[in-house]
Amino acid sequence: MINHARFTLLLPGLFALCNTALGDDSPLILDPSVVTGSRSASPSFDLPYSVDSISREQISDGQLGINASEALSRVPGLVVQNRQNYAQDLQISSRGFGARSAFGVRGIKLIADGIPASTPDGQGQAATFNLDTADRIEVLRGPAATLYGSNAGGVIQMFSRNGEGPPRIGAETLVGSDGLNKNHLSAEGAVQGAGFVLDASRMDTDGYRDHSSARRDQTFAKLNVEPDDDSKLALIYSSLEQNGTQDPLGQTWAGYKADPRSVSSNALAYNTRKSIDHQQLGMNYERYIGDATLQVNAYTGRRSVIQYLSIPDKFANGNPNPANARGGVVAFDRKFYGGSVHWLQPIESAPGELTLITGVDYDRSEDDRQGYSNTVNGEHGVKGALGRDEIDTATSVDPFIQANWLLGDWTLQAGLRHSTMKMDVDDHFVSSNDGNDSGSKTYQKNTPSISAMYAFTPDLHAYVSAGKGFETPTQAESAYSSTANGFNFSLKPSVSTQYEVGLKARIGQDTRVNAALFQITTDDELVVQQSSGGRSTYQNAGRTLRRGFELGMESQLSEQWSANLAYTRLQATYDSDFTNNGKTVDKGNYLPGVPQTTLFAELNWKPRDWISTAVEGMYRSKIYVEDTNQKHAAPGYSVFNWRARFEQKVEHWTFHQTLRLDNLLDRQYVGSVIVGDGNDRYYEAAPGRSWYAGAGAQYSF
Repeated sequence: MINHARFTLLLPGLFALCNTALGDDSPLILDPSVVTGSRSASPSFDLPYSVDSISREQISDGQLGINASEALSRVPGLVVQNRQNYAQDLQISSRGFGARSAFGVRGIKLIADGIPASTPDGQGQAATFNLDTADRIEVLRGPAATLYGSNAGGVIQMFSRNGEGPPRIGAETLVGSDGLNKNHLSAEGAVQGAGFVLDASRMDTDGYRDHSSARRDQTFAKLNVEPDDDSKLALIYSSLEQNGTQDPLGQTWAGYKADPRSVSSNALAYNTRKSIDHQQLGMNYERYIGDATLQVNAYTGRRSVIQYLSIPDKFANGNPNPANARGGVVAFDRKFYGGSVHWLQPIESAPGELTLITGVDYDRSEDDRQGYSNTVNGEHGVKGALGRDEIDTATSVDPFIQANWLLGDWTLQAGLRHSTMKMDVDDHFVSSNDGNDSGSKTYQKNTPSISAMYAFTPDLHAYVSAGKGFETPTQAESAYSSTANGFNFSLKPSVSTQYEVGLKARIGQDTRVNAALFQITTDDELVVQQSSGGRSTYQNAGRTLRRGFELGMESQLSEQWSANLAYTRLQATYDSDFTNNGKTVDKGNYLPGVPQTTLFAELNWKPRDWISTAVEGMYRSKIYVEDTNQKHAAPGYSVFNWRARFEQKVEHWTFHQTLRLDNLLDRQYVGSVIVGDGNDRYYEAAPGRSWYAGAGAQYSF
């Protein structure tokens, strides 16, 4: 795209422009406004639950703009594991929700500009977040998240920026270790009251591990207008394309220790890979009607996926039964659409400030899904005979009501949502050897939440929060059964009861501290029964218990120095015995995929308007990889990163450069794990010391 400009943009001569630089020397924002949870803009310090906002500067300053893990690691309660595998995406868990995910994100509601990045059954892809256009990311944890329906163990919302100011165009390039190359073009601004943001990027990488190369193309377009003085309208289009993304699968412990870049022999034999083509279009409309506010959202899109797995195919042995080839190659074309209508009504006759919010959210996804043999005439990794053909539909309809009430020194919030998720399977592959596996299952539950905060002083607030939530099996989790060929409709939703108490304090004008204690009890926890070759089956366990402590701190230490800290201590255990795959899992065993301790710290120095540099440190304790806790746990580790950004402004031009070094001490460590892998390939190695350098230019008209 813009390869010809790469080395020109990196010329050191640009640094000579520093004396004429003009920069944004804004201090750290300690009390940002958020909409997640309250559904209307409110200072996060005044909300009675754990919610954090990551600013545009934190998302982009010295970061690569490739993975959401770059920004989310600074949020307490979250564990973000970069698999170094673009075929499977990031693994994100919130207070333990989502830790078992074999691919993508589940158990956490992902939303981008009001458009769900999670399907109605709870499966999401963080890769659809376009970080180059992000204005902020809001993260909600705890009982208040249950007001977002099923599969909302937490909520992560990304908001793109509006087109504002004079029109401008920009180009940016980034290079780095393991063949990383990202090129990025953008245009944004406002013309005659209409704002626009246009963005396109291409990222290529050879990958840290063997057989892990990827190409990712993203486009984004946004038009925001104000039709009249009382309304706002935004139209948003985005796309994600990944063709032939290689999947190195997991590593055994011996394989990881011998060579952290190693790849499973099955990955090479079957050429495991995945292609994604995703497009979506959305509309957000807001209108002020007297004191009330009407919010309307609608969206539609399509997603096509074909994935080549390493599951040995019994067709290769001459077995004529199609039921024995349920999907060595998985392909689906998805149509998805939905919308929401919310009404925010202040109650003037009530004491204090009372706002009632009511609405309904509707979401639907329909997969035209096929499964094929992955072996033809002894050749692996090719599309062979059809072994599965069905239409899988997930639909959710969720009405809710919520009240936000500021009454003197008290802030009260209560809400109730009735969540319904229906899963339908229409089996088109029926024969004498393969019966009709059609069926449907409906999950529904009321999810209440109540929170209360008391302001002891303007700078010291304490709150309590409680709620009930539930988590349905996803279509992917239900797709296979260890005892039958069709869907596993015997899976039950897990039901959680959550409690949280917390303190929010401002120390002077420059430091903010958030602390929270929480407890989560879950019945019928969904756990991995077996994972092999990229396919996983699931079952319900008994009870689980999670108790934890979170601490977040942001401080503007001086005009030039600022610091951030995020600490999480989480004790996540099974609270009853159960049997998994013929093995007894004892009460007191730790949940796999959940570290007990996570710490992120950052020290940022901005000596001049045109330069900022920071050191990041992260510690994560060991992680168990399966339910019995007998297999080798992924060891704990500490890593340190350094970043710097330089900016110069000359007349209509703005130039910037980025330098970054990750894993400064060149530690070898396991960056993520695959929970319950049946071949003992639980481990995914993280890169050693890595370097990145980028530069860009922007012209304002």
